[in-house]
Amino acid sequence: MHITWGENIGMAAAAVWSHRFRSALTVLGIVIGITTVVTVGSLLTGLRQGIVVFFQELGPDNVFVNKTSGDPNSPMVPPKEQRRRPIRAEYADIIRRLCPAVEDVSVTLMVPIFGGQPMHAKVAGAETDQLSIAGATANAFTIMPRDLDSGRVFTAEDERAGRRVALLGYELAKTLFPDGRAVGHTVQVDGAEYVVLGVFAKAKGGFFGENGLDRQVLLPFRTAQMRYPQVDSFMLTAKARPGMRQDAFDEIEGVLRKIRRTPANEPDDFALSTSDQIIKQFDAITGMIVMISIAISGLGLLVGGIGVMNIMLVSVTERTREIGVRKAIGARRSDIVLQFLFEAVALTGAGGIVGIVFSILATLAIGKLVPSLPSQVPVLAVLTGLAVSVGVGIFFGVWPAMKAARLDPVDALRYE
Repeated sequence: MHITWGENIGMAAAAVWSHRFRSALTVLGIVIGITTVVTVGSLLTGLRQGIVVFFQELGPDNVFVNKTSGDPNSPMVPPKEQRRRPIRAEYADIIRRLCPAVEDVSVTLMVPIFGGQPMHAKVAGAETDQLSIAGATANAFTIMPRDLDSGRVFTAEDERAGRRVALLGYELAKTLFPDGRAVGHTVQVDGAEYVVLGVFAKAKGGFFGENGLDRQVLLPFRTAQMRYPQVDSFMLTAKARPGMRQDAFDEIEGVLRKIRRTPANEPDDFALSTSDQIIKQFDAITGMIVMISIAISGLGLLVGGIGVMNIMLVSVTERTREIGVRKAIGARRSDIVLQFLFEAVALTGAGGIVGIVFSILATLAIGKLVPSLPSQVPVLAVLTGLAVSVGVGIFFGVWPAMKAARLDPVDALRYE
């Protein structure tokens, strides 16, 4: 008697359904494992996409020069980097002159929070402390182009004259001017008044779904210097000529080491980075998170797999007489093996499907509860979760299936 695959699948489904409560408890570990790894993968995929878009907007051909690696205002900056000499605005002209692979260089002045007191932006009827202030040279808009929602950007003439004008990030403008008419109005920022020249369109990408540029007040560079003469937190953005980013990177590094008199045997006392390097650093961090989640889910899958093996061994014992009858009427060993393997796969596959459904619901729920955290369920994660759950069923179902197939039909028929 030859059993078709369809018949085996039907018998496997019937066996699992007839003991559904026991089956549900058996695959609980698999459900937890698959839910964990797919949910973490979904959240990290969305987060990475936002960061990739963010740095693409900053310019794929740009090289960024900072005093420290990472956020200069973060307490996580190593003390050794904090003690470095500041980057100077004059470096921009030197790099532009001495680096043939560099097309242009812009300077940004990042204004920190003083004394732990937040800065405020206010107009008649509205006020907020959710903002940052920066000053930039006018060529920043060609090196790092940004779309405008309304108005215009400041010009080189505005910058040279030190005019009290400002550009607002999209969310900041919406907070201060809910009617959308910010251009031409005066806004008070950190105690000084500026005329709003323009409002940027909503920035793309960001960290955890938020982009700090959407709450930034951007001033002409000279205006910012006159308002904050004590601040020396400069960032340079060098735009490489087409196809010459690595050459530009090497040239900038050599020039900065020379003008800062960095000894040949000492590491750089400044930080150079590109979009690709920052994304790679993020991937290294998320790779560790994924490995931890895989380890946690692996424990769940191991527990679930052992549970499946145990329940299948119990099933073989409970159905010994049935196995004997099937062998007596012509079932081959391969038919018995496939029957029990299909049952094991049906158990773990069901657990995998339930885990995937839970992970999708969890991802959607997190997206609703925390809109700033981008999340999407990648198809690869779903397929991998399903494949892993089926693989666990095959791996842990082989022994019980082989044990069932090796039963002697005569002894099996006598079994009570």
